Amino acid sequence: MKKTVGILLAGGQSRRFGSPKAFAKYQGQEFYHYSLDALRPFCDEIIIVTRPEFLGRFPADLRVMTDLEGFAGLGPLAGILTGMEAVAADRYIVLPCDMPFIQANVIERLLDAHCGDVSAVTLEGKRHPLVAVWQATVKPTIRQALNEGNRRVMHVQARHDGRWIEGSMLTTLPGLVFTNVNTPCELKGDGEDGCRR
Repeated sequence: MKKTVGILLAGGQSRRFGSPKAFAKYQGQEFYHYSLDALRPFCDEIIIVTRPEFLGRFPADLRVMTDLEGFAGLGPLAGILTGMEAVAADRYIVLPCDMPFIQANVIERLLDAHCGDVSAVTLEGKRHPLVAVWQATVKPTIRQALNEGNRRVMHVQARHDGRWIEGSMLTTLPGLVFTNVNTPCELKGDGEDGCRR
């Protein structure tokens, strides 16, 4: 049986949000819990990759770490490589911490549709490279890109056999499910100050 590990990326700067998004709350639960809950049914283990100053804010029963030495602060690619190096697996499901509307059934369908080295979500022309399934075979390319100073996730994806999966194939509410919450008003639903209606 294939070993699957989840990598939850929770190391962003959250500049637009104004506070660490991983710990922002939606319906009484911190954002990162939603990604954890979506990953759990399909993962043998889950790694949370975060910033050093956030380590103590996660429960002790979760496996939380910071970027590999030499790659600290180099963005999502560094987080993905960190998770891959921490636990050997056949494939890795990657999710960001700022998608509080993500659901386990969406991850199930993503896994079913996955083929090649990397599969990630696209929605109406907007790509979501951090909602993805990565085979372990991609790890050397990630390390090479970071060593060369290239931090672009899609650069690595483009160098491998992969697939962009339309979000509407995974859920009937793709516009909501794949929302990256970047500002607090996006959770209000009142339409004010550019908020989502």
